[in-house]
Amino acid sequence: MELKQAFGKALKARRLECGLTQEDFSDVSSRTYLSTLERGQKCPTLEKVVELASVLQVHPLTLIAESFLVLEPNQTLEVLLGVVQREARSV
Repeated sequence: MELKQAFGKALKARRLECGLTQEDFSDVSSRTYLSTLERGQKCPTLEKVVELASVLQVHPLTLIAESFLVLEPNQTLEVLLGVVQREARSV
C-alpha cells in the first residue's frame, strides 16, 4: 500500500468516526477532491492536511500518524510516537 492510500483510509476512518460527511468539508475542499483523497488517488499538500485536520478538530500530526499506522499495521502508536520524540529531540 502506498502512503497516499494509507492517508486516504485514515482520513475516511477519522471522518466517519466524527460523524461527518464529505460535504461537511466544503469550506476547505470540494466533495470530489475529498473523495479522491479518501480513495488514495491524490496526495494532499501540507496546507491541505492542516485544513482537513481543522474540520476534524484534530492536530494535523494525528492524521499523519494515523496514516502511518494504516501503512504499518503491526506498529503501535506508542512505538511510532517514541520514534518521533527521539528524533525530534536530536535536532
